[in-house]
Amino acid sequence: MIYQRSLFSHKGFKTSQFQTLLADILTVFWGDWLELRVRITQVAASGLISPLIYILAFGLGLGSSIRPGSGISGSYGNYLEFILPGMVALSSMTISFGGTTFSICGDRLFTKNFEELLLVPVHPLALHIGKMLAGVVRGLMTSGSVILVALLFTGNWRFLHPLFLLLLLLNCAVFAGLGVIVGLTVRSLEAVGLYNNFIIIPMSFLGATFFDPGTLPGILKVVVYLLPLTYASIGLRAAAYLPLSQFPWYSVPILLVIAIALSLWGANLFSRQQD
Repeated sequence: MIYQRSLFSHKGFKTSQFQTLLADILTVFWGDWLELRVRITQVAASGLISPLIYILAFGLGLGSSIRPGSGISGSYGNYLEFILPGMVALSSMTISFGGTTFSICGDRLFTKNFEELLLVPVHPLALHIGKMLAGVVRGLMTSGSVILVALLFTGNWRFLHPLFLLLLLLNCAVFAGLGVIVGLTVRSLEAVGLYNNFIIIPMSFLGATFFDPGTLPGILKVVVYLLPLTYASIGLRAAAYLPLSQFPWYSVPILLVIAIALSLWGANLFSRQQD
């Protein structure tokens, strides 16, 4: 069944249409939330292992040989402080993307109940945003666990700063949106593994989580700054440790634009989806 509807009617997007869209979004999200709420502990802990390993291996192990002012800015007390915001970005990316992708793939390829969602008379944009919000919640649960670890290690309450939380939310939205798109397009779980191996894992190490991108040579710097995780990592790091005068404000609109672009792309895929 192909569910087709234009993204916006020719009469314009009026207030009543926005209210209907919002109701549709909450309806789609609520369906995923009913399944998600019974696994809150599992979801919160599932993405915590990798960041903890990185913290122990790099932050406490290798990090003991990296001094502020040599490899990292002198604004940080040690290398552990430097990588903790990156671990928050990394965990939110991994779970937002992976959880959303596998959720949609499971419905499409195994339980075969995805057709029921396509038959629901809601806007394609609402379908995308509702699924994306479920991925955002997954990412926030896991990254919340990493933030708790960061608070225990550093005692720095700026990990709860509004700017920090805003960037975290945008990062979850970007990768949950990407997860929706991948979930709609892949034909097997093996294909999901390819996306994970060629996009998520390289971005985990190249997205400024373990290093300062400003220290890279020109060509590599261009590559690193093409990755959305880079803007999340440097923004979270600045929000946690640097004064507002040094905050990279450009990271907010960049992540927001990427999230909006992915939402429009995902809505278009939903409007042409067939299963």
